[in-house]
Parts: sequence; structure tokens; C-alpha cells
Amino acid sequence: MKQSLCALFLAILAVAGCSSKTGQSSENASHTVHLTGAGSTFVYPIMTQWESQFQSSHPGVEINYQSIGSGGGIQQVKAGLVDFGASDAALDDKQLASMSPMIQIPESAGPVCVTYNLPQLQKPLNLTGAALSGIYLGTIKSWRDPAIVKTNPGVNLPNKSIIVVHRSEGSGTTNIFTTYLSTVNPAWAHKVGQGISVNWPVGLGGKGSEGVTGIVKQSAGSIGYVELNYATNNHLPVAMIQNKAGKWVAPTSAGATAAIAAFSDVLAKDVRTPIVDPPASAPDAYPISGFTFLLIPKDGANKANREALKSFVLYIISDGQNNADALDYSKLPDSVVQLDGNLVGQMTAAGQPLQ
Repeated sequence: MKQSLCALFLAILAVAGCSSKTGQSSENASHTVHLTGAGSTFVYPIMTQWESQFQSSHPGVEINYQSIGSGGGIQQVKAGLVDFGASDAALDDKQLASMSPMIQIPESAGPVCVTYNLPQLQKPLNLTGAALSGIYLGTIKSWRDPAIVKTNPGVNLPNKSIIVVHRSEGSGTTNIFTTYLSTVNPAWAHKVGQGISVNWPVGLGGKGSEGVTGIVKQSAGSIGYVELNYATNNHLPVAMIQNKAGKWVAPTSAGATAAIAAFSDVLAKDVRTPIVDPPASAPDAYPISGFTFLLIPKDGANKANREALKSFVLYIISDGQNNADALDYSKLPDSVVQLDGNLVGQMTAAGQPLQ
């Protein structure tokens, strides 16, 4: 494994060097390669840093990524409107069959946190999967419901109705969240199911993680789900979720990394495997975790554009991972980086392999 990883990183350095030279020569010729992307809000904070840092070392490349939600990103890359999409929901075989050949590359991972607006609480709220799914099903309506009181002994919970907040548009974050709810509660799986868009039994919709965060921040007694970075930047508390080992776990990058490790064997066979609700053998794993995937057409007509995109992706899965922890994402383990490197190698331009 170490030898193969070394070979992969040497290849990454070689491609990055070639792309850098290509960018410089393009600059000298007053020609700039423009890359466009769209999709996941989950990945937007770290994608912004990746864009900035890559462009600093590749002045002949400009990257524009729009945070429009995973559903929008999937549609735009399917329609050929962008060079790459990003989704927190992997495309299944049926979706792939309706598109031109596509490569899916897991490029980031992290926790989806449950945030709430209960100013009187002095310590984090504890929620089981059963209680959380009950809240979103609408069967648990009050903050003083026995299912919540039981796991928060001695806490002065308000005698208020719960205001449920969810995403209003197609969202990969919703896919991770509803995949978890479907896994822990058969009633949810039967009545609602999982996906980037579902028919919510109750609640208010907010557009993007920004919208959900805004509603929760302004509404006392509310609860929502967002990426940890959004809750942190808006000074909102996050709930402790009980995992299969019976531990109360906070949403952290380390907890998501433990979730990835718990599924390492099945991920080696299919990188689309969900990493929610890890087994009890992973006591430190946060149970609502997921990958974000880059969605890249396998082939494209513009060679310079494709070479720049390949170089950018190789940067993301190598040096770009050093930004992860500081922004509440999980650094990809070596085993996933190895898989990613093999997938990137499938990219072509006009049917011909890229350097």
C-alpha cells in the first residue's frame, strides 16, 4: 500500500507540475482556462479555499463554483452546463444510466450536525436516533416529550412546541440526514424514505444551509440540520447524538473519520456506500456522517480544460486535504485517496487519455 501511495503522489506532483507550466504558457499567451462547477453547499467552505489556493499556484486557471445544492449540481453537470458538479449524494446506477459516462470521486467528508435554538440550555442537547426521527416525523411535538426528557436528565427543557426546519431544495445534506433517519427508524424508511428531496411530514423549508441556519437562529424552539461549519460560524449549539455503541458523540471531523474507518472494507468495493450509523465496534464514530462527491464527465472535447480540471482534482485529493480539519471536515484516509487516484486516471479528452 505504501509503495502504491508513493507512486500515486509522484504522479500527482508530475501532473500538477505539467499543469502549472501549461497555465504559465497560457498566461503568456493571454489565454485563461475557465472551470465552472456547481452543487453541494456542504463542501462550499472548503471548496472556496481550494479554488483560491489552486489559482494562486496556477495563474492561467480560473475556477467558479456555485453553491446551489447537490440536486442543482447534478442537473447542471448532466446538462453539460458545468465542468464538474459536487453532491453529497452519490449517483446510483439508474441515474448514471441516464447521463453521459460520469466519474464519481469522494473528495471530502464530514458530519451533518443537528442544531437548535434553546437559549436556556447550558449544555449540549442529547438526542437518540429514535427521538430525532420522531421530531421530523411529527410524532414528537414538544421539547418536553418523554423521549427527549429521558436522555436529558436535570435539564430545564422549555414547554414549547418544536419548530422543525429542513432544506427546501434538492440537497445532498438532506440525503445524508434522511439516510440516517431511514436506517435508525423503519417507520421513517416506510413513510418518507431517503434522498436529496423528500416529502417532509412537518416543518419549514430553508434554501441552502444558509437558509436553514438563518431560520434556526431567528426562531426560538427550532431544530435543523446543517454542516458543522455553518453552525460554528453562526454560534449555534449542536446536539450530541447517541451512536450504536451507546455513546453520546458530538459532530466532529474526528467522529466522521471514525465512521469512514468503520466502513473501510465495503468502501473499497463501492465508494458510494453510506457511512451513517456505524456499528458498535466504532465507539467514537459520529452516526450522521457522509462523503461529498465530485461528479466529473469521463470525457470532454477541450484538452486544455480537461488537463486543468484533472490537475485541480489531483490537488484536492492530495495537498487540498490539509485544509480539512481547520474547516471541520475529515481528511480522506489513504485508502480512499488511492481509490480516488485510480478514478481520476479514467479522465479523457476527445477519447484520449490525459497526461
